[in-house]
Amino acid sequence: MQTAEQNRNAMEKKSVSELLEEKGFLRVCAPMVRYSKLAFRTLVRRYNSDLAFTPMIISESFIKSQKARDSEFTTNSEDHPLIVQFAANNANDFADAAELVAPYAQGVDLNCGCPQRWAMAEGYGAWLIKHPELVRDMVRTTKGRVDSDFTVSIKIRIHSDIRKTVELCQIAEHVGVSFLTVHGRTTTQRSEPADMEAIRTIKENVSVPVFANGDVRTLQDAQMVREMTGVDGVMSARGMLQNPAMFAGYSETPLCCVQDWVDLGLSLGTPFTCFHHHLIQMLEQGLPKAEKKVFNVLTSTAGILDYLEENYGISYNPDRIVNGVIDDSVTLNR
Repeated sequence: MQTAEQNRNAMEKKSVSELLEEKGFLRVCAPMVRYSKLAFRTLVRRYNSDLAFTPMIISESFIKSQKARDSEFTTNSEDHPLIVQFAANNANDFADAAELVAPYAQGVDLNCGCPQRWAMAEGYGAWLIKHPELVRDMVRTTKGRVDSDFTVSIKIRIHSDIRKTVELCQIAEHVGVSFLTVHGRTTTQRSEPADMEAIRTIKENVSVPVFANGDVRTLQDAQMVREMTGVDGVMSARGMLQNPAMFAGYSETPLCCVQDWVDLGLSLGTPFTCFHHHLIQMLEQGLPKAEKKVFNVLTSTAGILDYLEENYGISYNPDRIVNGVIDDSVTLNR
């Protein structure tokens, strides 16, 4: 039987293409600003997430500033397979950033989907879907500067005219994009249902793997999206924040997952606001309204730990962490 360390080492060596070949369908933790950091990525991997993305990182500051690199990117031996997502508006910045993280990750992703005004004003995010020639140059340049098994992918939103999106994807495919993640909404849509028909059309018109993003909040949703679109994987953001164990089949966050988050979040130095926010999301479904008013306004880690101990019997247990990684020889009763 393999040890936990052997399992981690084996996973670390697998490229995304090897993972797809082995599993056939991937469950992916989305890039989330502030939230898909190391501790959370480590947590969701314990509950059947096959692949995880970092938050979006601005490539220009990342390549110029050691301080930016230290604050924006941390990883460890359990944090694989890993895709580092960058916001870039020129080929050299994206390629330079990719070279910096290549020894520590399995791939990089170009954000072509962020709809925020500041990002689009800087030529980042969803601004790029209207400039397929620039996306082409960034993918081609970066592919030429990394090893063949290091993936270069793009995450996009769709156009109102799906033909333009298909054209963008085919252009990226032609220059060697490794896979595509398609958020089934336009840049102006927020809460409208994701367009599964558009995602299916894209999947039918390219030969590279396609992951679907949007409206995946349960394992059942993931299966439904797979059946509707024929994609090679699904990506979840808000669903994972509310239930990091969703891909393990839990309908709401189990207490064992909350316990794991407390151990991981504190051991890996998660800032209080982020640590608290994750717990607010995880406990959203289970806490009565009156209790939410108490828990959501706690102002200290000590206050959170007292609340969790009193109400759930959950306490911080650093002995379960070995070298920054949960010791897999110790498990909670589920």
